[in-house]
Amino acid sequence: MRGGRGEVEVKRVFIGAGCNRIVNNVSWGASGFVSFGAQNAVAIFCPKSAQIVTTLPGHKAVVNCTHWLPTSKFLFKAKQLEKHYLLSGDADGAIILWELSLADGKWRQVLQLPQLHKKGVTCISGMMVSQTEAMFASTSSDCTVCVWELVFPVTGSGDCKLSCLDSFSIGSKSMVALSLAELPGDSGNIVLAMGGLDNKVHLYCGGRTGKLVHACELKGHTDWIRSLDFSLPINVNGEANNIFLVSSSQDKGIRIWKMTLRSSMLNGNGIYKKGEISLSSYIEGPVLLAGSSSFQISLESLLIGHEDWVYSVTWQPPLASSLEGGTYYQPQSILSASMDKTMMIWQPEKTSGVWMNVVTVGELSHCALGFYGGHWSPNGDSILAHGYGGSFHLWKNVGNDNWLPQKVPSGHFAPVTDISWARSGDYIISASHDQTTRIFAPWKVEASLQHGEFWHEISRPQVHGHDINCMAVIHGKGNHRFVSGADEKVARVFEAPLSFLKTLNNATLQKSCSTDDILGNVQILGANMSALGLSQKPIYVQAVHEIPERRGIDSIDTLETIPDAVPTVFTEPPIEDQLAWHTLWPETHKLYGHGNELFSLCCDHRGELVASSCKAQSAAVAEVWLWQVGSWKAVGRLQSHSLTVTQMEFSHDDNFLLTVSRDRQFSVFSITRTGSGEISYSLLGRQEGHKRIIWSCSWNPHGHEFATGSRDKTVKIWAVEKDSSIRQLITLPQFMSSVTALSWVGLHHQRDHGLLAVGMENGQIELWNLSYNRADDGCIAAASLVAALAVRIDPFICHASAVNCLAWKKNQEDHTSLQLASCGADNCVRVFDVTV
Repeated sequence: MRGGRGEVEVKRVFIGAGCNRIVNNVSWGASGFVSFGAQNAVAIFCPKSAQIVTTLPGHKAVVNCTHWLPTSKFLFKAKQLEKHYLLSGDADGAIILWELSLADGKWRQVLQLPQLHKKGVTCISGMMVSQTEAMFASTSSDCTVCVWELVFPVTGSGDCKLSCLDSFSIGSKSMVALSLAELPGDSGNIVLAMGGLDNKVHLYCGGRTGKLVHACELKGHTDWIRSLDFSLPINVNGEANNIFLVSSSQDKGIRIWKMTLRSSMLNGNGIYKKGEISLSSYIEGPVLLAGSSSFQISLESLLIGHEDWVYSVTWQPPLASSLEGGTYYQPQSILSASMDKTMMIWQPEKTSGVWMNVVTVGELSHCALGFYGGHWSPNGDSILAHGYGGSFHLWKNVGNDNWLPQKVPSGHFAPVTDISWARSGDYIISASHDQTTRIFAPWKVEASLQHGEFWHEISRPQVHGHDINCMAVIHGKGNHRFVSGADEKVARVFEAPLSFLKTLNNATLQKSCSTDDILGNVQILGANMSALGLSQKPIYVQAVHEIPERRGIDSIDTLETIPDAVPTVFTEPPIEDQLAWHTLWPETHKLYGHGNELFSLCCDHRGELVASSCKAQSAAVAEVWLWQVGSWKAVGRLQSHSLTVTQMEFSHDDNFLLTVSRDRQFSVFSITRTGSGEISYSLLGRQEGHKRIIWSCSWNPHGHEFATGSRDKTVKIWAVEKDSSIRQLITLPQFMSSVTALSWVGLHHQRDHGLLAVGMENGQIELWNLSYNRADDGCIAAASLVAALAVRIDPFICHASAVNCLAWKKNQEDHTSLQLASCGADNCVRVFDVTV
C-alpha cells in the first residue's frame, strides 16, 4: 500500500478482538475460517494460526450474526469453489454479503441486501442447493422471516444474483433460531424450521422457488427455543429417507426429531410397518405434507445433561465415506453448548441406540460464565465455543477422544480506550471498557521450528470492577509498571510480578535475565483477585500455601470464597482460563485526589512524573494532578481548563506538559525540576485551538512543535517559541471525519522529518509526512513546514469505528521500519508495520 510522497508502506501485523456476546454471532466456514462480530466489524480468524486475519468494515451497528456459504456442513459441496461467501446481519436490520477469494485471500463487499427487516437481525441460516446456488433465511426481532436465493457467478468475474423468494410475518412472538434443509426423496421440497419465544418448533414447507407454507408445529419444550439444526439425510436400512432435526432450549433440554418419508414406512401390502418396540422407539408426532410427499415426525430422543440454558446444538459435518469414492455420510453426532460452561458431544450407543453424552469439555473456572454457542470444524476433529467474556475456547481431538485445549485469538469485548508500548518495546498494553487491561506480545518461535512470530495475549494484569478509561506505562528504570484510571476517582499503580517477567523472557526468547537485572529483586510471584474486583493483592515468592482447617458445614464453597490464583510461568501462549485468573499483576499504590471518574493519564519520558485528569464540568474539578513516581505523592495541581482534559503529553525533553480539553482549548505548562527533586510549574500559554472538542495531541519528538486534533475535522501544528509564546504553523487539509487520535514519530535518518499518524471517528488512519527547516535559532517558520499525505491505510486493515488511541513504538533499532499500535471503539487492538 503506497501513496503520496515518500513511499510509505503499511502492513497489518496483528489484530486482537473479542467476540460480541450474542448467540448466533459465530460461524465456521468450509473455507476453514471462523467469522464473528466484534462490535460493528466482522472479524475473520484462522484456527490454525490462532490469529485474526482481517476485519471487514461496513456495518453501522453491532454485528449480531454471521453465516458462511458454504458452512462447514456443506464442505462436500464446496470442493471446486474458488470463492466463498459470508453473510453478516446487524442490530439495525442490515445484512451484507461478502466474498472471499481463496486464491489470494482478498475480501470484497459484494452487496448490501434490500433492508426488509426493520429491527435487529437475530439469525441467518443457509444451505447449498448446488455448487453455485444457495438458499438462506433471516429472521429479526421485528417478527418477520425472509427467505432468499443466491446464485454465485460461474466465472470469476461474474456477479452474484440475489432474489427474495418469500417474506412473512410470524405473529407477535419473534423467532431466534432457524434451520433450512432439503427434504429427502426426489420432490425438491425445502423445509424451514424456526423456533423462539413461544416454545414451539414451527415447520414451513415449499418448493425451491415458491412460497413457504406453515406445515406443522412441534411441541415439547417448556421454554424459549435457542437453536435448531437439520441433519443431512441419514441412511437407515440402506435408504436415506430420514432427516433429523435437533432443537435446544432454555428448559436445559435437547430434543431430536425424526422425519421419515411415509412411503418408506409402507411394507409390500401398503400397510404401515410398526418396528419392534425398543428404547429408541419414537413417540408419534404430526405428519408433514410437502407437495405429493408426506413425512411422519416423531420424537427420537430427549437429551438431558446440561444444568443451564442450552444455547446451541449442531450436527457434526458430513464425513467422506471410506466405502464408495466421493460420497459423504452424516455422522450421528451432535455438539451442544450451554451456559453451564460446558460443551457436550452426544452419540447413540451402538447396541441400544440410546443417545448418550460421550464427551464433555468446559471451563471450570468461575471466569467463563457460560457458552453462547458451539461449532464443529469442517472435518469434525475440533470444536469451538464462544463465551460470555467475549472469549473463544477451542478443543482438538488428538486421538481416542482425547480433547485438548488449543490456542485461540483473544481481545477486548468492549471499546478499547487506551494503548501504550512497554518501555522496552517488547509488548503493548491496552485498557478497555470491558474492565480489563491486557498485554499483547509477539511470541517468537525458535527458528528451527518455524519462521516468524505470532502475537498473542500473554497477560491480563488488571481485571477490574469498573470500566477502565485510561492507562500509562511508567518509563523509568526498574521493574515494568503502569498506572490505570477507571470509572472511579482513584488511579491505581501496578507492578509486574516475577511470573510475568519470566513468561516475557520465554516470549522474547531472552535466555538471560532481564536487562535491569530485576528478576533477582522481585519478591512478588503474582496476584489474587479481591471479592469485588477492585484491589489485587500480591502473592509473595516465599508464601507457604497453608491448607485451611475444615470448619464443618460453614466451609462449603460459596460465591464469596474465591480460589487462590496460581501464578504460572508460561512456555507457550496462555489460554483464556489461565489469562483470566493466573496472570494478574499486584496493585502497589492507589492515588487519591480527583473528584470524578478518571479520564486521562500520561507519564514523562524519564519516568519521574505521572499526570492525571478526570471528567469535569467546572474549573475546580478539571485540574490536572501531578504525581511523583516512587513516593506517589501529589506534587502539583495544574489549573487551566473548565471542562474535561481529554489528553495530555509531556514534551520529549520533559520541559513542557501539553493538555487539551473539551473546552476547545489547549494549555502548555512549563515544568522545572530543582536539584533536590522539587517540582515547580507554571502556565506558559492557553489558546482556543479549535471550534469543537479537542480530542488528541502529540509532540514532535525532535523539537517543541505539537499537533492537536479535534471534532471539527482539523489537525493544527503549533510551536513553542524561544520567548515562550505559542504560534500556529499550519492547518492540515480538512479530514473526512472527526480527528480522535494523533501520534507523531521522528524519522531518525532525517532529523527534520516526521510522520504524523491521524486516527478518525470513522475508523480511518492516515499517515502524514511532515518536513521542516529550522532557522539558526532552532525555530521553524510556518512557510518552511510542509505537510503531505504519505498514505491512507486500506479500510480493510483499519478500524470499523472510532480510533481511540495511536502509539508509535519508541526505541527501534531499524529506523526505516516502524511499528504503530492503535485501538478503537470496534473492540480491536491493531499493530501495523510501517516501512518508510
